[in-house]
Amino acid sequence: MKRVVIQYKVKPEHADHNVKLLRAVYDELERTQPEGMGHAVLRLADGVTFIHIAEETEAAAGGIFGLESFQRFEAGIRDRCEVPPAVQPASEIGSYRLFASSSPAQETQPVAAGS
Repeated sequence: MKRVVIQYKVKPEHADHNVKLLRAVYDELERTQPEGMGHAVLRLADGVTFIHIAEETEAAAGGIFGLESFQRFEAGIRDRCEVPPAVQPASEIGSYRLFASSSPAQETQPVAAGS
């Protein structure tokens, strides 16, 4: 299983458009239900920093790149970014009920630090 974490910061004027493009990716993932992969995106409290967490099996390697919606997302990412995407390989130490209540069409609001 390959896992990566990707972090980038978009220009403020592109933040909402970035979310719109990402929602289209999740809509297509829900429709096509590809096997062997998982993907989540977090939007930090600053509203412009995004973190993607992705995993895929060898059999599914690169599958997300075949999605039309992901190709549209990728097409303008460099122009939308203030800080370009940094990709880091990652390994799981553990998780507990992570994102259990999330929905692809729902954006949750960040909780203030110390709350």
